[in-house]
Amino acid sequence: MSTRPRTLSRRLVLRTAATSLGAAALTAATSGCSTTDRTDPTPIHDPTSRLSSQDADRKVLLAYFSRAGENYYYGGRTDLAVGNTQVLAGMISALIGCDLHRIDAADPYPADYMATVARNVREQNANARPALAHPVPTIDQYDTVLLASGIWNVRAPRIMTTFTESLDLTGRAIHPVTTHAMSGLGTTERDYARSCPGAVIGEGLAVRGEEVRQAGPDIESWLRRTGLIHT
Repeated sequence: MSTRPRTLSRRLVLRTAATSLGAAALTAATSGCSTTDRTDPTPIHDPTSRLSSQDADRKVLLAYFSRAGENYYYGGRTDLAVGNTQVLAGMISALIGCDLHRIDAADPYPADYMATVARNVREQNANARPALAHPVPTIDQYDTVLLASGIWNVRAPRIMTTFTESLDLTGRAIHPVTTHAMSGLGTTERDYARSCPGAVIGEGLAVRGEEVRQAGPDIESWLRRTGLIHT
């Protein structure tokens, strides 16, 4: 699939930014750990570079939602074979001992950007809970859960709320992880505090979608600050 961006007019970009995803999705990457994914991420890291987790008894789950297809790209559009959040999830999992779980919608989101924008607006306005394609994982063994997604119109996609409300995350550390165009973490910290009662919301990581493959140093710095890895 072509990755050549198509330039948009300033008027269309501004209108789209006001009502749209506001972020790219994600791309596949290596998993340096076990996974509950339906498909294996594409390796982008040398496994020998994986850092050790801080505590061998500390179990981490990285649950992510990613969308490929037509995405926002520096004011234009680009077609992604793999979404930006999936790339980010793979980069994180290559560095820490964790399990991966991919969140998919029972009704998949369109590859077309504007069609996904329109659906997201409807779901946000309706405070919807899109159905999950797969059962939620058992989380009894996890102390820490990383929740990764794009930022769509300042918020995580509504399917992330479906996922978090399906679990009892009481007593666990929750870290938001996002790919975005301009909104950073968006409202994820507030939203996860609401949908994960009893959990501890820790420092999040926000990476610009267009620059996700160059984000290695920022990822490692964040993982060290949160105590998820040590050298």
